[in-house]
Amino acid sequence: MRTRLLPLLIVLMAAVLLALGIPLAVGVAAAQQQKVIVDRIDDTAHFAALAQYVTGEGSERQQTLQSELNSYYQVYRINVGVFYQNRNIMANAPATWFLPENGEVRDAFDEALLSRRSEDPPQIFPWQRGRLVVASPVIRDGDVVAVVVTDSPTGEMRSRILHGWLVIGAGLMAAMLVAVGAALRLTGWVLRPVRVLDATTHAIASGRLKSRVAAAGGPPELQRLARSFNEMADNVEDVLEQQRAFVADASHQLRNPLAALLLRIELLAFELPEGNREIASVQTEGKRLAQVLDDLLDLALAEHTDADLRITDLGALAAERVAAWAPTARAKGVRLVDDCPPTTGWADPVTLSSALDAVIDNAVKFTPEGECVEVTVSSNGETATVTVTDHGPGLTDEELARIGDRFWRSNRHQNIKGSGLGLSISRTLLHAGGGTIAYDHHEPHGLKVTVTVPRSAATA
Repeated sequence: MRTRLLPLLIVLMAAVLLALGIPLAVGVAAAQQQKVIVDRIDDTAHFAALAQYVTGEGSERQQTLQSELNSYYQVYRINVGVFYQNRNIMANAPATWFLPENGEVRDAFDEALLSRRSEDPPQIFPWQRGRLVVASPVIRDGDVVAVVVTDSPTGEMRSRILHGWLVIGAGLMAAMLVAVGAALRLTGWVLRPVRVLDATTHAIASGRLKSRVAAAGGPPELQRLARSFNEMADNVEDVLEQQRAFVADASHQLRNPLAALLLRIELLAFELPEGNREIASVQTEGKRLAQVLDDLLDLALAEHTDADLRITDLGALAAERVAAWAPTARAKGVRLVDDCPPTTGWADPVTLSSALDAVIDNAVKFTPEGECVEVTVSSNGETATVTVTDHGPGLTDEELARIGDRFWRSNRHQNIKGSGLGLSISRTLLHAGGGTIAYDHHEPHGLKVTVTVPRSAATA
């Protein structure tokens, strides 16, 4: 979220700074040019005052005016000239500068002939090479007798404008850095509670129900949300704890009456003729009910007990479980083979053993005589896997989607002993330690069950 919110804030702040900086830069350029124009106006007014009293060519006043223009040009390198209405020269500097036939200088001269100062030239920016032309009329006895024209280079003015722009740019960059720093602090302050809440939610979704949102500052609304989340988590944990306690207590309390009932059924069987089918059916259902209660108790304990995670040799553990189930497989006429090289993983050895027992039990149970069950251990860079494949009837796609649900059993296998809780218990045990269990088809027929555990502890 921070990677999406921070660029948005930076773009908005950059837009605000540009909205302030661009008019400021334009204002700096206009101020510099206006300063130059005011200086030229003062200069032309001074020369116009001198030219006002020039009475003829070669007069003392004309020589004084020419001397002033020469000095002005030598100091400032600005072309300056005083021209009669017929465009003849009263005085000019340098001597090679004349009134052109057209262009900005001629337009300014014609404007001044109308007894008003020439209009201000358009704004010149640092990348432009224009010149500033200012013209003022020389008025004697109310009539325009000549015009003073200055043609100024703009290099120095453009340099000052550029320098001002660099100062503004540096200020904007500094302001942008401060704004980015403030945005980082602001987004961190706002989003820190969100990150804590996200991490806690993920922890609870992963089965760590005791995780809670720690106080992390931030806006009052997010602090209130964190408190509400903790209250909700407490309530959910209480409800789940009550549910688990009820299942465990109910399973435990029903075992004694059920055991007494089975004992009475056994005693009743002695009073009935040998081979009575009804009593045998009742005994079978009673034993199945006892198995369901045992599995319910195991499931409640599995959901309540924290996993004791450690580095475990999956190869040795799988080989041990294969050896334990080998006699059962041989009695059923099923070959149980294994390929279990030494492979380490992060798991609870007890819960992983229980999960493998349930998976291997199912594989042996549903594999017909003469077929085999294969147990293999492998690993990659991040996970280690135990794969159990059989050559039984397998499951359809619809059945694969439901396998592992509590009390679910395929309609084709209702006559096979089981409660439908074994794989659900296995999934619960594995999930508590960060592991998973997956089911897939095994070609040409059969089921493939893959138990996966991480190779190292998860980092916070």
